Amino acid sequence: MRIQDLGVIDEATLELHPGFTVVTGETGAGKTMVVTGLHLLSGGRGEASRVRSGKSKAVVEGRFEGLTGSPAATVAGNAGAEPEDDGSLIALRSISTDGRSRAHLGGRSVPVGVLGELAEQLIAVHGQNDQLRLLRSAEQRAVIDRFAGEDVHEALSAYQRVRDEWISVSTELADRTNRAKELARESEVLRLGVEEITAVDPQPGEDTELVERARRLADADQLREGATGASYAVSGSPDGDPDVPGALGLIGEAQRRLAASEDPRLRELEPRLAEAAVLLTDVGAELTAYLDDLDADPAVLEQVLARQAELKALTRKYAADVDGVLAWARDAVDRLAGMDTSEEALAELAARRSALAVELADISTGLTASRTEAAEALAKAVTDELGGLAMGQSSLQISVRPRPAEANDPLALEVNGTLLHAGTGGVDEVEILLVAHDGAHPLPIHKGASGGELSRVMLAIEVVLAHSDPVPTLVFDEVDAGVGGRAAVEIGRRLARLARSHQVIVVTHLAQVAAFADRHLIVDKGMRGGVTRSDVRTLDEGDRVVELARMLAGMESTETGRAHAEELLALAEGEKHDWELTGKPRPSRRKRT
Repeated sequence: MRIQDLGVIDEATLELHPGFTVVTGETGAGKTMVVTGLHLLSGGRGEASRVRSGKSKAVVEGRFEGLTGSPAATVAGNAGAEPEDDGSLIALRSISTDGRSRAHLGGRSVPVGVLGELAEQLIAVHGQNDQLRLLRSAEQRAVIDRFAGEDVHEALSAYQRVRDEWISVSTELADRTNRAKELARESEVLRLGVEEITAVDPQPGEDTELVERARRLADADQLREGATGASYAVSGSPDGDPDVPGALGLIGEAQRRLAASEDPRLRELEPRLAEAAVLLTDVGAELTAYLDDLDADPAVLEQVLARQAELKALTRKYAADVDGVLAWARDAVDRLAGMDTSEEALAELAARRSALAVELADISTGLTASRTEAAEALAKAVTDELGGLAMGQSSLQISVRPRPAEANDPLALEVNGTLLHAGTGGVDEVEILLVAHDGAHPLPIHKGASGGELSRVMLAIEVVLAHSDPVPTLVFDEVDAGVGGRAAVEIGRRLARLARSHQVIVVTHLAQVAAFADRHLIVDKGMRGGVTRSDVRTLDEGDRVVELARMLAGMESTETGRAHAEELLALAEGEKHDWELTGKPRPSRRKRT
């Protein structure tokens, strides 16, 4: 990730480790800007006040890797983003001092919301002011569903499928019932129209054909005279009058003269006249057939005109031509099929709705049971984790209870004799409660936990859910606030354990946490050119010992501080090495750290 002119950071490039990256620095150095940069890349709100003083805009750029085939790749593809040659994807966000914000993804300008959609698949930020995801009831229910796994996933999919059909049938029944009179009137109009068109029985293109036929009948005498004259000119007089030989007779005479000639050049012309004679013979035959078919009967013309009048009556009502009338009739038949307001049709719909309601209630009951079982197991697992996060007196409870339907709720579903609200995620309301200490009343976590405690609860949940969390990158902003000593070491252990399955980025002030990182970044603040500037650099082993010693109560200049820092690093490296070999941490040999 590259940050430019954001807060006190002039320009910095962060090479984040695929495992555990820690960001440290003195208070006010700008560690928070790292998290702010991630917020901006995640489509978060951009504030002009975040732009570095004296600069026109702040820019944050990030390169995401390993997206091929993931939901995030689908989001990027739908936005028209183009990946790099190595398959990575570059996202960019800029904030101007005038408040304007721009976003780019894969070289294309995109709405900021697209970065938000992408980040939902890639990044989860947990900080003292970033717990909104956990505080929403729907998200708390999603935590239970993730922990429960395939059983709840399958039941929820079945629930949503049946619920969609139940809503569709219920809506159709209500619509038909409420609009019964209106639909009855409309269906009567459609029915009469279909009957009228069916009685006339128009054929495709018939109106055009009748216009031609009527014209021929009306002009029959003139047409006959013209066709007869043409026939005489081609074939000659039908009574064989030699004075009217016709074209065929004249061509025949020419053929005979040329055939009798002694000049070869003249005889060569005779076959061409023979071809002309064949063509004229065909034309003559067609003229004869036309005259035979030409009907001059006034009664036939009257029938044609009467048929035209029938068709015009339809085209005046339903469409511009006969083809349009037929299309109207087909559409009317289709609409009539869905407008049956008879008692039998309504009873059939009502029975279908009732059957779906019973099926939906059964599925929701099973879904609730699975969630309740998962909630108990998750609460116990998270409580165990809290014991090592300086919250040993605290415990987690997860309430799974039905959500009653309100008055006139269109999604009210009877489940075991009680009307419940059938939401998209089921009939359950899930709430995570924290018991601060023995004897305390369970309170919603946003009321029962301080900011630091809330972050640690989130950390404990993420550790438990690591096997099923689809988000590959987890960011924790000072989740160790108010913690020290052995509890801080436990937080470091858990973050390192979480980094075995996720990319973990942590902003911390505790050396015990930073010691477990795979990569240590420090935000340095200094004066250059009379201006306060911060940059970010990666620490090598020696610098890391110095920084950890500083974090241990400012002991970087003492041998004792450095020795303690080296001991912390050795402890962390040893445990991570044991995890690689056995999958388990080594037993602690010290009572205090």
